[in-house]
Amino acid sequence: MKIHDVKKRIANFISDHDHYGCAARDILVRGIESGLQMFFPPKCLTCRAFFNPPENTNFKENKKEKTDIAWLQDHVRVFNEVMALFICPDCVKEFQPVESPFCPICGVVFKSREGDDHLCETCIRFPRQFNGAKAVGVYSGCLMSLIHSFKYRGKIQLAKPLGKLLFSAFLRHFDPETIDFIVPVPLHIKRFRERGFNQAYLLIKNWPAIADTAGINIADIKEGREMLERYRWTHPQTGLGRKERIANIKGAFHLKDHSVIEGKRIVLVDDVYTTGTTANECAGALLKGGAKQVDVLTLARGLG
Repeated sequence: MKIHDVKKRIANFISDHDHYGCAARDILVRGIESGLQMFFPPKCLTCRAFFNPPENTNFKENKKEKTDIAWLQDHVRVFNEVMALFICPDCVKEFQPVESPFCPICGVVFKSREGDDHLCETCIRFPRQFNGAKAVGVYSGCLMSLIHSFKYRGKIQLAKPLGKLLFSAFLRHFDPETIDFIVPVPLHIKRFRERGFNQAYLLIKNWPAIADTAGINIADIKEGREMLERYRWTHPQTGLGRKERIANIKGAFHLKDHSVIEGKRIVLVDDVYTTGTTANECAGALLKGGAKQVDVLTLARGLG
Protein backbone atom coordinates (compact mmCIF):
# COMPACT_ATOMS: atom_id res chain seq x y z
CA MET A 1 0.00 0.00 0.00
CA LYS A 2 1.31 3.46 -0.92
CA ILE A 3 1.88 6.16 1.71
CA HIS A 4 -0.80 8.30 0.02
CA ASP A 5 -3.39 5.56 0.55
CA VAL A 6 -2.32 5.12 4.17
CA LYS A 7 -2.72 8.83 4.88
CA LYS A 8 -6.11 8.89 3.17
CA ARG A 9 -7.40 6.02 5.32
CA ILE A 10 -6.04 7.66 8.48
CA ALA A 11 -7.71 10.96 7.58
CA ASN A 12 -11.04 9.15 7.12
CA PHE A 13 -10.57 7.37 10.46
CA ILE A 14 -9.91 10.64 12.28
CA SER A 15 -12.92 12.25 10.61
CA ASP A 16 -15.14 9.34 11.67
CA HIS A 17 -13.96 9.68 15.29
CA ASP A 18 -14.34 13.44 15.63
CA HIS A 19 -16.48 12.93 18.73
CA TYR A 20 -13.38 12.33 20.88
CA GLY A 21 -12.84 16.07 21.32
CA CYS A 22 -10.08 18.44 20.20
CA ALA A 23 -7.45 17.53 22.81
CA ALA A 24 -7.80 13.77 22.36
CA ARG A 25 -7.96 14.14 18.60
CA ASP A 26 -4.76 16.23 18.52
CA ILE A 27 -2.93 13.60 20.57
CA LEU A 28 -4.17 10.93 18.18
CA VAL A 29 -3.02 12.93 15.14
CA ARG A 30 0.46 13.54 16.59
CA GLY A 31 0.84 9.88 17.44
CA ILE A 32 -0.18 8.79 13.96
CA GLU A 33 2.12 11.34 12.31
CA SER A 34 5.06 10.12 14.42
CA GLY A 35 4.32 6.54 13.40
CA LEU A 36 4.14 7.50 9.73
CA GLN A 37 7.49 9.26 9.91
CA MET A 38 9.02 6.20 11.55
CA PHE A 39 7.82 3.75 8.90
CA PHE A 40 7.57 6.13 5.93
CA PRO A 41 10.28 8.79 6.39
CA PRO A 42 10.13 11.50 3.71
CA LYS A 43 12.67 11.71 0.92
CA CYS A 44 14.53 14.90 0.13
CA LEU A 45 13.25 16.29 -3.18
CA THR A 46 16.79 17.30 -4.11
CA CYS A 47 19.16 14.46 -3.15
CA ARG A 48 16.45 11.77 -2.61
CA ALA A 49 17.89 10.80 0.77
CA PHE A 50 15.59 9.92 3.69
CA PHE A 51 15.46 12.58 6.40
CA ASN A 52 13.45 13.66 9.44
CA PRO A 53 11.85 17.10 8.98
CA PRO A 54 11.72 19.42 12.01
CA GLU A 55 8.55 19.44 14.11
CA ASN A 56 8.55 23.19 14.71
CA THR A 57 8.13 25.34 11.62
CA ASN A 58 6.49 28.63 10.66
CA PHE A 59 4.84 26.94 7.69
CA LYS A 60 1.22 26.39 8.75
CA GLU A 61 -0.52 24.93 5.73
CA ASN A 62 -3.94 24.41 7.27
CA LYS A 63 -3.84 26.53 10.42
CA LYS A 64 -5.13 30.00 11.23
CA GLU A 65 -2.40 31.15 13.63
CA LYS A 66 -0.96 34.59 13.05
CA THR A 67 2.28 34.79 11.10
CA ASP A 68 5.12 36.94 12.40
CA ILE A 69 5.54 39.82 9.93
CA ALA A 70 9.28 40.19 10.53
CA TRP A 71 9.74 36.48 9.74
CA LEU A 72 7.58 36.71 6.62
CA GLN A 73 9.57 39.66 5.26
CA ASP A 74 12.85 37.74 5.48
CA HIS A 75 12.77 35.47 2.42
CA VAL A 76 15.93 33.59 3.44
CA ARG A 77 14.43 32.61 6.79
CA VAL A 78 11.17 31.73 5.07
CA PHE A 79 13.00 29.43 2.66
CA ASN A 80 15.01 27.74 5.42
CA GLU A 81 11.90 26.96 7.45
CA VAL A 82 9.16 26.16 4.93
CA MET A 83 11.43 24.09 2.71
CA ALA A 84 12.80 22.13 5.68
CA LEU A 85 9.69 19.98 5.31
CA PHE A 86 10.65 18.97 1.78
CA ILE A 87 14.44 18.91 1.53
CA CYS A 88 17.11 17.72 3.92
CA PRO A 89 19.24 20.09 6.07
CA ASP A 90 22.26 19.70 3.79
CA CYS A 91 20.30 20.63 0.66
CA VAL A 92 18.61 23.58 2.38
CA LYS A 93 22.08 25.10 2.70
CA GLU A 94 22.44 25.13 -1.11
CA PHE A 95 19.90 27.94 -1.45
CA GLN A 96 21.43 31.03 -3.07
CA PRO A 97 19.31 34.14 -2.50
CA VAL A 98 19.45 36.93 -5.06
CA GLU A 99 21.53 39.61 -3.38
CA SER A 100 23.40 42.73 -4.49
CA PRO A 101 25.16 43.42 -6.70
CA PHE A 102 22.68 42.67 -9.48
CA CYS A 103 21.16 44.46 -12.47
CA PRO A 104 18.19 46.58 -11.28
CA ILE A 105 16.37 45.98 -14.57
CA CYS A 106 16.68 42.27 -15.42
CA GLY A 107 17.87 41.14 -11.97
CA VAL A 108 20.86 39.15 -13.19
CA VAL A 109 23.31 38.41 -10.37
CA PHE A 110 26.85 39.51 -11.14
CA LYS A 111 29.63 36.99 -10.64
CA SER A 112 31.72 39.55 -8.82
CA ARG A 113 30.30 40.02 -5.34
CA GLU A 114 31.81 43.47 -4.96
CA GLY A 115 30.40 46.83 -5.99
CA ASP A 116 26.91 48.31 -6.24
CA ASP A 117 23.93 47.36 -8.37
CA HIS A 118 24.34 48.51 -11.97
CA LEU A 119 22.90 47.91 -15.43
CA CYS A 120 24.18 44.82 -17.21
CA GLU A 121 25.46 44.96 -20.78
CA THR A 122 22.36 43.20 -22.15
CA CYS A 123 19.95 45.73 -20.63
CA ILE A 124 22.07 48.61 -21.95
CA ARG A 125 22.05 47.16 -25.48
CA PHE A 126 18.47 45.85 -25.43
CA PRO A 127 16.15 48.00 -23.27
CA ARG A 128 13.33 46.08 -21.54
CA GLN A 129 9.68 47.01 -21.62
CA PHE A 130 9.16 46.16 -17.94
CA ASN A 131 10.36 48.41 -15.14
CA GLY A 132 12.42 45.82 -13.27
CA ALA A 133 12.63 42.11 -12.48
CA LYS A 134 13.08 40.70 -8.99
CA ALA A 135 13.58 37.08 -7.89
CA VAL A 136 13.86 35.08 -4.69
CA GLY A 137 16.92 33.01 -5.52
CA VAL A 138 19.34 31.78 -8.15
CA TYR A 139 17.99 29.06 -10.44
CA SER A 140 20.30 26.27 -9.31
CA GLY A 141 20.70 23.59 -6.65
CA CYS A 142 17.80 22.95 -4.31
CA LEU A 143 15.62 25.79 -5.62
CA MET A 144 15.83 24.38 -9.14
CA SER A 145 14.95 20.90 -7.82
CA LEU A 146 11.94 22.23 -5.94
CA ILE A 147 10.63 24.11 -8.98
CA HIS A 148 11.13 21.05 -11.20
CA SER A 149 9.28 18.86 -8.69
CA PHE A 150 6.42 21.35 -8.57
CA LYS A 151 6.26 22.12 -12.28
CA TYR A 152 7.14 18.86 -14.01
CA ARG A 153 6.57 16.11 -11.43
CA GLY A 154 3.16 17.28 -10.27
CA LYS A 155 4.18 17.97 -6.65
CA ILE A 156 1.47 20.60 -6.25
CA GLN A 157 1.76 20.37 -2.46
CA LEU A 158 4.73 22.70 -3.02
CA ALA A 159 2.43 25.44 -4.32
CA LYS A 160 1.64 26.86 -0.88
CA PRO A 161 5.20 26.93 0.56
CA LEU A 162 6.63 28.25 -2.72
CA GLY A 163 3.80 30.77 -2.83
CA LYS A 164 4.65 31.92 0.68
CA LEU A 165 8.29 32.26 -0.37
CA LEU A 166 7.28 34.37 -3.38
CA PHE A 167 4.98 36.52 -1.23
CA SER A 168 7.92 37.13 1.11
CA ALA A 169 9.93 38.46 -1.85
CA PHE A 170 6.94 40.56 -2.92
CA LEU A 171 6.91 42.26 0.49
CA ARG A 172 10.66 42.78 0.29
CA HIS A 173 10.60 44.52 -3.09
CA PHE A 174 7.17 46.16 -3.35
CA ASP A 175 4.83 48.30 -1.30
CA PRO A 176 1.42 46.59 -1.52
CA GLU A 177 -0.31 49.98 -1.47
CA THR A 178 1.34 50.93 -4.77
CA ILE A 179 0.30 47.80 -6.73
CA ASP A 180 -3.04 47.42 -8.51
CA PHE A 181 -2.79 43.98 -10.13
CA ILE A 182 -0.88 40.72 -9.70
CA VAL A 183 -0.85 38.95 -13.08
CA PRO A 184 0.39 35.36 -13.52
CA VAL A 185 2.03 34.58 -16.86
CA PRO A 186 -0.55 32.48 -18.74
CA LEU A 187 -0.05 29.08 -20.36
CA HIS A 188 -1.30 28.15 -23.80
CA ILE A 189 -4.41 25.98 -23.50
CA LYS A 190 -2.53 23.02 -24.97
CA ARG A 191 0.22 23.29 -22.34
CA PHE A 192 -2.36 23.79 -19.60
CA ARG A 193 -4.14 20.58 -20.58
CA GLU A 194 -0.84 18.67 -20.64
CA ARG A 195 0.28 19.92 -17.22
CA GLY A 196 -3.11 20.26 -15.57
CA PHE A 197 -2.35 23.56 -13.87
CA ASN A 198 -0.70 26.94 -14.35
CA GLN A 199 2.21 27.06 -11.91
CA ALA A 200 2.34 30.87 -11.95
CA TYR A 201 -1.29 31.12 -10.83
CA LEU A 202 -0.89 28.52 -8.08
CA LEU A 203 2.01 30.56 -6.67
CA ILE A 204 -0.26 33.56 -6.00
CA LYS A 205 -3.53 31.74 -5.30
CA ASN A 206 -2.97 31.63 -1.52
CA TRP A 207 -1.55 35.16 -1.11
CA PRO A 208 -4.74 36.63 0.44
CA ALA A 209 -4.75 33.93 3.13
CA ILE A 210 -1.03 34.42 3.82
CA ALA A 211 -1.47 38.19 4.06
CA ASP A 212 -4.44 37.75 6.39
CA THR A 213 -2.44 35.63 8.87
CA ALA A 214 0.20 38.39 8.98
CA GLY A 215 -2.28 41.25 9.25
CA ILE A 216 -1.21 42.68 5.89
CA ASN A 217 -3.87 44.36 3.77
CA ILE A 218 -3.74 43.42 0.10
CA ALA A 219 -7.49 43.61 -0.46
CA ASP A 220 -7.09 46.40 -3.00
CA ILE A 221 -4.71 44.33 -5.17
CA LYS A 222 -6.66 42.49 -7.83
CA GLU A 223 -5.64 39.09 -9.17
CA GLY A 224 -5.44 39.28 -12.97
CA ARG A 225 -5.60 35.58 -13.82
CA GLU A 226 -7.78 36.20 -16.88
CA MET A 227 -6.10 39.43 -18.00
CA LEU A 228 -3.61 37.95 -20.46
CA GLU A 229 -4.16 35.12 -22.89
CA ARG A 230 -1.43 33.06 -24.51
CA TYR A 231 -3.33 32.47 -27.71
CA ARG A 232 -0.48 31.38 -29.97
CA TRP A 233 1.40 28.09 -29.43
CA THR A 234 5.17 28.52 -29.05
CA HIS A 235 7.99 26.01 -29.02
CA PRO A 236 10.01 25.59 -25.78
CA GLN A 237 12.55 28.40 -25.41
CA THR A 238 15.29 26.08 -24.13
CA GLY A 239 18.21 25.87 -26.53
CA LEU A 240 17.16 28.85 -28.63
CA GLY A 241 19.41 31.87 -29.15
CA ARG A 242 18.30 35.40 -28.28
CA LYS A 243 16.94 36.23 -31.75
CA GLU A 244 15.18 32.87 -32.01
CA ARG A 245 13.60 33.32 -28.57
CA ILE A 246 12.26 36.75 -29.48
CA ALA A 247 10.87 35.51 -32.80
CA ASN A 248 9.34 32.44 -31.14
CA ILE A 249 7.43 34.41 -28.49
CA LYS A 250 6.57 37.46 -30.63
CA GLY A 251 2.85 38.20 -30.56
CA ALA A 252 2.03 35.18 -28.41
CA PHE A 253 0.14 37.13 -25.73
CA HIS A 254 -3.14 38.98 -26.05
CA LEU A 255 -4.74 41.39 -23.58
CA LYS A 256 -8.40 40.47 -23.07
CA ASP A 257 -9.74 43.72 -21.58
CA HIS A 258 -7.94 47.05 -22.06
CA SER A 259 -10.34 49.05 -19.91
CA VAL A 260 -9.40 47.49 -16.56
CA ILE A 261 -5.65 48.27 -16.66
CA GLU A 262 -5.61 51.87 -17.86
CA GLY A 263 -3.04 53.65 -15.70
CA LYS A 264 -2.55 50.63 -13.40
CA ARG A 265 0.65 49.33 -11.82
CA ILE A 266 1.15 45.62 -12.36
CA VAL A 267 3.41 42.90 -11.00
CA LEU A 268 3.82 40.05 -13.48
CA VAL A 269 4.50 36.70 -11.76
CA ASP A 270 6.17 33.54 -13.06
CA ASP A 271 8.23 30.69 -11.65
CA VAL A 272 11.54 31.29 -13.45
CA TYR A 273 13.18 34.20 -15.29
CA THR A 274 15.82 33.02 -17.74
CA THR A 275 16.42 35.43 -20.64
CA GLY A 276 13.35 37.57 -19.99
CA THR A 277 11.84 37.26 -23.47
CA THR A 278 8.52 35.92 -22.15
CA ALA A 279 8.30 38.55 -19.41
CA ASN A 280 9.19 41.28 -21.88
CA GLU A 281 6.51 40.17 -24.35
CA CYS A 282 3.88 40.05 -21.59
CA ALA A 283 4.92 43.47 -20.33
CA GLY A 284 4.68 44.86 -23.85
CA ALA A 285 1.10 43.61 -24.21
CA LEU A 286 0.14 45.13 -20.85
CA LEU A 287 1.78 48.48 -21.56
CA LYS A 288 0.23 48.63 -25.01
CA GLY A 289 -3.11 48.08 -23.31
CA GLY A 290 -2.62 51.14 -21.11
CA ALA A 291 -0.82 49.89 -17.99
CA LYS A 292 1.25 52.57 -16.28
CA GLN A 293 4.07 50.28 -15.13
CA VAL A 294 4.91 46.58 -15.18
CA ASP A 295 7.37 44.86 -12.84
CA VAL A 296 8.34 41.19 -12.83
CA LEU A 297 8.60 38.85 -9.83
CA THR A 298 9.78 35.23 -10.04
CA LEU A 299 10.90 32.48 -7.69
CA ALA A 300 14.18 32.01 -9.51
CA ARG A 301 16.55 33.93 -11.75
CA GLY A 302 18.79 32.15 -14.21
CA LEU A 303 22.43 33.11 -14.15
CA GLY A 304 23.63 35.44 -16.89
